[in-house]
Amino acid sequence: MDILFWISLFGGAVCVFLWLRDMRIWVRTGFPGYRKAAIDGVGYTAMASLGIGITYYWPEYSILGAGIVLLALYLQGKEEKEKIWKNEPPIVRFLGSVPRKSNKR
Repeated sequence: MDILFWISLFGGAVCVFLWLRDMRIWVRTGFPGYRKAAIDGVGYTAMASLGIGITYYWPEYSILGAGIVLLALYLQGKEEKEKIWKNEPPIVRFLGSVPRKSNKR
């Protein structure tokens, strides 16, 4: 296996993690920016999966597959979202821990 396969596999895992983190934040806060990021994350994850598939099944095009995965990660990072953290430690931001919205009516 080519090293670019392992790089694209790791990038795909990061893409899935960021998508699930955005979804978790949206469910807990209800912010529309995170809703859009969670919905768009489905497409970016599919794009990263396509890149992984290209690097696995066609090793001669592994640079193309890795480029597709990196493009998906780049586009996922450019989403406009609300600022929800101020001075929290990095592990809190990494895991997407935010206070739940109030469900009282």
